[in-house]
Amino acid sequence: MKIAVVILNWNGKVLLEKYLPSLLKHSKEASIYVIDNASKDESVTYLKSHYPEIGIVPLSENYGFAQGYNKGLKSIDADVFCLLNNDVEVTPNWLTPIKKTFEQTSIAIAQPLILDEKKKSHFEYAGAAGGFLDAFGFPYCRGRIFDALEKNEHQYPSAKLFWASGACFFVRKETWDALGGFDEDFFMHQEEIDFCWRAHHLNLEVGCVSESSVFHLGAASLAQSPRKVFYNHRNSLWMLQKNLPTKRLFPILFLRMILDGIAALRYLVGGSPQSFIAVLKAHFAFYKTWRKTHKKRTKTAKKSTYYHTYSIVYAYFVLKKCEFFKLNPIKH
Repeated sequence: MKIAVVILNWNGKVLLEKYLPSLLKHSKEASIYVIDNASKDESVTYLKSHYPEIGIVPLSENYGFAQGYNKGLKSIDADVFCLLNNDVEVTPNWLTPIKKTFEQTSIAIAQPLILDEKKKSHFEYAGAAGGFLDAFGFPYCRGRIFDALEKNEHQYPSAKLFWASGACFFVRKETWDALGGFDEDFFMHQEEIDFCWRAHHLNLEVGCVSESSVFHLGAASLAQSPRKVFYNHRNSLWMLQKNLPTKRLFPILFLRMILDGIAALRYLVGGSPQSFIAVLKAHFAFYKTWRKTHKKRTKTAKKSTYYHTYSIVYAYFVLKKCEFFKLNPIKH
């Protein structure tokens, strides 16, 4: 089985200098590639001079996360792609259990445990031990609910998930091709959740391989900002419109918009008017693109088993449930 570890890079020379040594040291069974989104910081020059064994796929402009991978992966041959952030530190033998899982099971998409590079005893925000959705499309993880990060005490074994993290995202090439890659309109944020949801429509399996772990720096390319708030809110609405079961589409979107409005007011009261405006802009962008996005709805978007618990917002902010195992899962 051929595995290609593929890093999408944009002005990340400093991160490549820091994290590539561990990747090359602990990934002998894989080919390594860097897709470069037209960096201006000499990333490509650095790679050519220091790591000639790494394949470089240069792009003509910054296409973002979704389109950048879609374009770059077309020129890479492998059975399984690992889409790896440029701020991830891998560990010894991290690929062995994942390769075994893909060889011995029908799993289509997977992630390892994603731990915090700054606090290695704890899970990291972007993925933790694997992701789920509530009925309103809010994502959360085993080991991470909103900003509450659990300590890794090996409490989360390998298991089926709803979504795997784009920080370290393994996918079979045949699955990638069947789904047409990421939705390029997303540009960045939540495109991997949309991708996994579309995979579920085809009855494909997503999972976490807990025998493997990596450390993620997190928010290195785009820290918390109004821009990030915009993408998260807009893309989440797009994802719901594309994938919700028909009978749930309008009720869930209506309630989600109310919740977004509450979030926007929290930003305003909390002293972040730019984030308040970002939520408004996200909603206007959603309304403007309704027709285009609606055409993307798949004929199989009619299953009601997409959510793990009904409202993670209620569970976290009202019931104060900050750990995954305390949630009440819905029995479908």
